[in-house]
Amino acid sequence: MAAMDVDAIPNFLGDQRDTAPDDLQPAFLEFEDLWERKLWHELTDQLVAFFENPASAAQRLPLYETFISSFAEKINQLKRVTLSLGAASRCRDDNARLSFLTTLASKVDKPSSQDAFVYATTAVASVRLRLGDLDAARKDLDVCEKILDTFDSVETIVHASFYRTNADYYQAKHEFASYYRTALLYLACIDLNTLPVPDRQRIAYDLSIAALVSDSIYNFGELLLHPILDSLKDTSNAWLRDLLFAFNRGDLVAYDILSTHLLKNPLLQSHQMFLYQKISLAALTETVFRRPPHDRAMTFDAISQETKVQSHEIEHLIMKALSLGLLRGTIDQVAEVARIQWVQPKVLDRGQISGMRARLREWDEGVNRLGTWIEGVGKDVWAA
Repeated sequence: MAAMDVDAIPNFLGDQRDTAPDDLQPAFLEFEDLWERKLWHELTDQLVAFFENPASAAQRLPLYETFISSFAEKINQLKRVTLSLGAASRCRDDNARLSFLTTLASKVDKPSSQDAFVYATTAVASVRLRLGDLDAARKDLDVCEKILDTFDSVETIVHASFYRTNADYYQAKHEFASYYRTALLYLACIDLNTLPVPDRQRIAYDLSIAALVSDSIYNFGELLLHPILDSLKDTSNAWLRDLLFAFNRGDLVAYDILSTHLLKNPLLQSHQMFLYQKISLAALTETVFRRPPHDRAMTFDAISQETKVQSHEIEHLIMKALSLGLLRGTIDQVAEVARIQWVQPKVLDRGQISGMRARLREWDEGVNRLGTWIEGVGKDVWAA
């Protein structure tokens, strides 16, 4: 490095120190000391910590462009991208941000730093989504997915970034089942406590809507068990959490009460007929689930009484449940009887667990009675 460059860095850091908040000014002295000693690992960690401080916002972009870029090739490339994302947040608009991040991605696109390339490219895709260029975002995400498939392991921050951006893409495309599954994968990659409360509530809301309106999701178990859903408690959207639990237990009475809230969301409002069919299917599977396996030959009238679904809708409802794989069995259309051999497993609430406990006790008592009977009628055989 030329002598002028050596002088330029300390002068730059001094200028930035003078404009920084008082409590951040000592950090610039540490930056200069570590830079002079070429302690790149320690310097990188100090910079990452500095960028995480909200008060550093004004210094991030100039620090990256003038200081960090001078030694960026020497540091961990994944952390380089982390610093770049902090700097990119200070770009004047999304078009400038896209240019900044596209250049970054090209610089880390090397065999030794493909994880950093994926991390940067998902950031590019995220900006493209905000600009409305969904096709270009999809191409970027497909490139990332192919690379991720070749990794034996990768930092969770990379997977989290990919799943978050992928979920945003599916949400923009109204591909609800894909959004639901991808958003849950994103949540599995992060510590929920690191998300601000408004973000938790937004994700819980979006996941709930996607679960309800998807035409392929009939089991919300993973969401019902996830602590993200508790972020809706004691909020104006608490009804949405209650609605999911009503669906899980097939509670048409609770659905009728909560359905007044459907008008609050355009997607739910436009899917009202579908949601009624979905809760009816949940009521059917719950009715079958409550019965012991040896007592699952049910008349249409009995199903109508237990589910509260109109009797003329029962045959179509059962056929729909069979076609979706929610039930397995046969229908006797003449006798109007459904014989069910299997029902899709689901997450159980306390009431359902109590019901299963009662059935297990009944089964246990039946086995004991059978054993006593066999012992009584077989005495002569045992004696012989």
